[in-house]
Amino acid sequence: MTSPKACGRFSEIANAYDALLCDVWGVIHNGAVSFPVACAALARYRAEVGPVVLISNSPRPHAQVIEQLDGLGVPREAWSEIVTSGDATRLLLAERAPGPAWMIGPERDLPLYDGLGVEFADQAHARFISVTGPYDDETEEPGDYRERFIEAVGRDLVMLCANPDIVVQRGERLIYCGGALAQLYESLGGRVLMAGKPYPIIYELSLVKAQAALAERGGRGPLDKRRVLCIGDGLPTDIKGANAQGLDVLFVASGIHGAETVRADGTLNAAAVADLMRQQGVSATYAIADLVW
Repeated sequence: MTSPKACGRFSEIANAYDALLCDVWGVIHNGAVSFPVACAALARYRAEVGPVVLISNSPRPHAQVIEQLDGLGVPREAWSEIVTSGDATRLLLAERAPGPAWMIGPERDLPLYDGLGVEFADQAHARFISVTGPYDDETEEPGDYRERFIEAVGRDLVMLCANPDIVVQRGERLIYCGGALAQLYESLGGRVLMAGKPYPIIYELSLVKAQAALAERGGRGPLDKRRVLCIGDGLPTDIKGANAQGLDVLFVASGIHGAETVRADGTLNAAAVADLMRQQGVSATYAIADLVW
């Protein structure tokens, strides 16, 4: 497996690509503050080179993510389109409406279900499970759901997981996401369906958006996947998903794997990156400490 090429600055490789599919949480914000340097890099790429499609494992539809990005001070100049795991999961939910569903997740994720006709029920009366994350991601962990999941597996309830991320950064902390619950459910013998990264549906939607944005800029002909670059910090989601789609990928080391792959002085530990990727069976085309133009 080839080690990723270390980049000092994104500008070294930017012009080799016609469009970007860029992760959100961990690359341009950490849930508490945005990263101005990364936002500036994306804005410059969009102004000078091509479209930027933000591709997020947020379980909410993209309209709610736009509100979040605005609140964190991410400039709209930094992106052209947004596709979320919530957008992709709505396709799966619509196929199963009206359900009812055992909905697991905080109330802020309820927009995921708007207009789909999905009804809700308790665990004993549900026909499937829909997970966006723990009810309370500040205090709960996957083990808190074990007994309820064992019962649901016994009823052969399928789980739809709207956020495949295992953990994300919130400020300086790591919090559990829907993927951690799905991982436990699967380990107990349950069936799980997911549409976000690293699964194909979200990439198919994102490439359609990238093609349309490129056409608006005067681009002609179909988008060449060899000239699409994915950017992300999560090995089991961003990097694995790009690998499965045959897309080049830039690994941003300072995200959720930063403690292992970035030195104390903020520089990239290329050897640690290569070792970590070998351990997880993924590969990246490039690696960079932070997304800097």
